[in-house]
Amino acid sequence: MTFLSILCALLIEQLKPLRADNPIYAEIKSLALRMETWFNAGHPRHGRMGWFLMMAILMVPTAAIYWVLMHYKLFIAAFAWNILIVYLTLGFRHYSHYFTSIQLALNAGDEATARGLLAEWTKLDTVGMEVAEISRIAVEKSLITTHRNVFGVFFWFLMPLGPACAVMYRVAEYLSRAWNEPEHMRNEAFGQFAAQAFYWIDWIPVRLTAVAFAVVGNFEDAIYAWRNFADRWQDEAIGIILSAGGGAMGVRLGTPAENAAKVLPVDAATVDTTDVEQEVLPGEEPSVRALQSTVGLVWRALLLWMMLLLLLSGAVWLG
Repeated sequence: MTFLSILCALLIEQLKPLRADNPIYAEIKSLALRMETWFNAGHPRHGRMGWFLMMAILMVPTAAIYWVLMHYKLFIAAFAWNILIVYLTLGFRHYSHYFTSIQLALNAGDEATARGLLAEWTKLDTVGMEVAEISRIAVEKSLITTHRNVFGVFFWFLMPLGPACAVMYRVAEYLSRAWNEPEHMRNEAFGQFAAQAFYWIDWIPVRLTAVAFAVVGNFEDAIYAWRNFADRWQDEAIGIILSAGGGAMGVRLGTPAENAAKVLPVDAATVDTTDVEQEVLPGEEPSVRALQSTVGLVWRALLLWMMLLLLLSGAVWLG
């Protein structure tokens, strides 16, 4: 049932993508805002209380409906419920139109349109960006979005609570952003627990995604980049995804000064560093071709996940 639920949800999303501004997401955002208003009194424990209450409000009904349907052997209804939850928690095509439009604009030489689309997607200032920078940011955003909207959901949907765990993952990811990234929430104690909780919830999925990228891409460069350069990013999870993904495609991702000190000997203060070479990520500078490579990498990784899931489902069924 798990494999078929994911497969059906993916097929439905290809035919009818769920808009990022749909009413269900809007209600969840509204609930998160109310939790912040009710609980934010400037202490981490208040954020922890709000986080657990929001998870209970969303997860308990999801799990209860699934349990009732399975308990009364309403397998078709339970199957439909699984498909609905996966469809709502997946986001394979939420933002793919941005990536595709940027790729088409760059292929046509329309850099102004590509900058505008990238700014709308990432909320960054893209004025004056060169093609390489536009390509790099688009690739990075695509890899991170795919992990958080697809592969992370896959992993948690496989857990015993199934649909409830998929809801937990997506909501935890949203709260880690909503309670930390807005201007009025930065450096607030209220969002600390949400960030820490998502870090641990995403700890295994992010590494499985990196392994998948390595398996379907350039394995040696992906593992090398992961082991030696992932800590150059302030966010460990982002560093793992981008270093492994970039290595798998043979593309250097991340800005040169991204949270990284030069690789120097311990006694660098007493050593002439003019002859010391700084290690650099393997691969080439991002270009328009990197966008097509990203599409191929993501689809191959998706097929790998689906094949493994099919094998796992077959083993469970035969057992």
